Amino acid sequence: MTIQEFDLDLFLKIHRGLSCEFLDWLAPLLRNKFFWSPLYLFIIIFLIREYKRQGWYMVGFMLFTFGLGDGIASRIIKPLVARIRPCNDFQLSNLIIHRVPCGSGYSFPSSHATNHFAIAVFLILLFYRSWKPILPIALTWAFLISMSQVYVGVHYPIDTLAGAILGALIGLFTGTLYKRLQPHI
Repeated sequence: MTIQEFDLDLFLKIHRGLSCEFLDWLAPLLRNKFFWSPLYLFIIIFLIREYKRQGWYMVGFMLFTFGLGDGIASRIIKPLVARIRPCNDFQLSNLIIHRVPCGSGYSFPSSHATNHFAIAVFLILLFYRSWKPILPIALTWAFLISMSQVYVGVHYPIDTLAGAILGALIGLFTGTLYKRLQPHI
C-alpha cells in the first residue's frame, strides 16, 4: 500500500466511517473561524489586561505566528504541491459527503491545521511554566480543528498532519523568538 492509498483509506474511514448526526453538526462548527472568535477575543483581552504593554507584544507575536503559518502554508507550499482537495477530486465524487462548501484552493498542507497548531504551540511556550493545563487544552483544540477538516471532506489526513507539524515548528520558532526578545521588548 502506498502512502497515497493509506491516506485515501484513512480519509474515507474518518469522512464516511465516523459519519453521524452529532459530528455532522459539530465538525463544521469546529472548523468555522467565527465559532472560535469569542475565544480569540478572550485571549487578546486577557493578554492585554493581564500583561499590559507586554500583552500587546504577545498579541503582536501571536498575529505574526498566524500570518507566518498562513503565508507559508497557503502562499508557498500549497501552490508548489498543488494537491486537489478530496471534495474536488472527481474520482471521489460518489464518496464525498458534502458537509461544507469545498473551496477552490489546494489541499496540502491544511492551513487550518498549520495556523492552529502554530498558535497552540506559541501559547504553550508562553504559559506552560505558569499554567500546565495549557498543553493538553491547546493541543486538543488544534487537533479537533484539524480532524474536523478531514471529517467534512476538505482535507486528507496527511494534509492535516503536515499542517500540524509545520504549525508546531512555526509556533516553536515564534515562541522561542518571543522569549529571547522578551527582555528587550
